[in-house]
Amino acid sequence: MLSSTSRRRFPALGAASIATAAIAALLCVPTAASAASGAPVTVPASIAAPASTTPSLLAAEGDADAATVGVATRPAGEDGRPDGRSRFTVSADPGQTVTDRVLVGNTGTARQDFTVYATDAFNADTGDFSLLPTDATPTSVGSWVRFDDGSDRVTFSLDPQEVRLLTFTVAVPADATPGDHVGGVVASVIESGAQVNVDRRVATAIFARVSGDLQPQLSLTSYEASYEGAWWNPFAGSVRLRYTVTNPGNIALAANLTSGVGTWFGIPATGAQGGGVPVLLPGNSATYEDTVDGVGQWLYLNPHTVLNPFVESPDPSMQLTMVPITRDAVTFAVPWTLLIVAALAAGAVLLLRWRRRRDEERAQEWMDFVARTAADDAAALVGARADGS
Repeated sequence: MLSSTSRRRFPALGAASIATAAIAALLCVPTAASAASGAPVTVPASIAAPASTTPSLLAAEGDADAATVGVATRPAGEDGRPDGRSRFTVSADPGQTVTDRVLVGNTGTARQDFTVYATDAFNADTGDFSLLPTDATPTSVGSWVRFDDGSDRVTFSLDPQEVRLLTFTVAVPADATPGDHVGGVVASVIESGAQVNVDRRVATAIFARVSGDLQPQLSLTSYEASYEGAWWNPFAGSVRLRYTVTNPGNIALAANLTSGVGTWFGIPATGAQGGGVPVLLPGNSATYEDTVDGVGQWLYLNPHTVLNPFVESPDPSMQLTMVPITRDAVTFAVPWTLLIVAALAAGAVLLLRWRRRRDEERAQEWMDFVARTAADDAAALVGARADGS
């Protein structure tokens, strides 16, 4: 098929690749409905794992002799063997061409027809690392990839447990913009079904960094907070954070984040909580939700988040220095139970004061009555003595 490709049995990928394939199958294989409709394929949020799949049953349940289909891709070294990389990383100047290799294997039990090509990546609204639909034309790194025969895709067949080594080049255009251009090398197998054909795609990511003015930057373009908890329990609750992270720069970045909640005079209302944001590609944004637990009803709450961007790459030369981003908000957690208790206590105090005041008034009235009666009796006695004299 291709003059520079080689064919060998799949065990050359090693037991480690098969084990990795078993894990990635649960994450990378699109559903039949999405694959059939040509929707984008979504790969794991952590793209450090090699992209591969394990067999999946195609026949009806109960058929012990059903054939299985499986696809695996791995980056390879110059010797044609897996070299431990989890993705393709390219650093080049505009106009430069870089050569690399990919191993494509049939991990199933039936002979399959493969199509291998490259396409562009993007982030879904949830932040998932995704690839363009099969019928979409790439405009970035996916359009820079060519195989040995000069084509942008190759087709071939593989027997069960057979693997093929493909050499490809990434030709960076002379007018390529600086920064990261991200895509994937895709191995596709079309499964013919009774009602629909399923395009089962597996990809290994390509991160191509073009030299020039690098602008690593993330921003929190929105940040909202709300309190959640039982109204009757003033000592337990949580703050739900909803925030949108945008990458306005030209470098693909992940981030560690630390969230916390303060209250009056900056006193912490709970301990700090860690988290992370998966790789966000240049020009993309994604919205996330986090929950900070153990927050009491302090009335005034000041949730805050610190985002620490970094380049997710095993290559130290790809790392860049970035400044943390901080955002905060104000929300309220009304301590209804304490307010009710306070209201009842205030009512009890007012009632006691009213009763005390009423008792004092009655006592004063009685004293005034006794004094008037005594004065009247004294006056009558004086008058009687005067008359008797």
